[in-house]
Amino acid sequence: MIKNDMLVQLLKLEPIVPAINSMREAGVIIRRANPWEISLVTKFIVSQFTQGWADEVSIAYSRQPISVFIAICNDKVVGFAAYECTRRAYFGPTGVAANERGKGIGKALCLAALHGLREMGYAYGIIGSAETPEFYTRSVGAVEIENSVPGVYVDLIGVVGSGQ
Repeated sequence: MIKNDMLVQLLKLEPIVPAINSMREAGVIIRRANPWEISLVTKFIVSQFTQGWADEVSIAYSRQPISVFIAICNDKVVGFAAYECTRRAYFGPTGVAANERGKGIGKALCLAALHGLREMGYAYGIIGSAETPEFYTRSVGAVEIENSVPGVYVDLIGVVGSGQ
């Protein structure tokens, strides 16, 4: 089910360094992905989420700097957060392995990626079709954009050229 998009005021984000340091103390490294990790990250996304998300994130590797952050624990990828994959100023997709949720990894990844959008000069970021709006409101102060369904995640074939 497609959910409403959400808007995040990037200029009011909490600092990222404390979140990254806190994760590091817990044994989780949050960092920007490297080009030679495409296969590793893709395998993680396909195994935990969907091929579609892996395809979407593949765009992040064509950006300079790469627009995907990863979480590593015990030498394994346990989460990711991408931005500028689907559209300009869009955050996502993002995900954390089911057995690693509830530890702050998702929030740290989200903050890292949103700070990436801010570094690009954006004042606002869009979370497309937010599956967990409560998480984004609590973690980064996101607000729902009313009437934003279906947003960019709609099949435009048949709509193009129809005047809509």
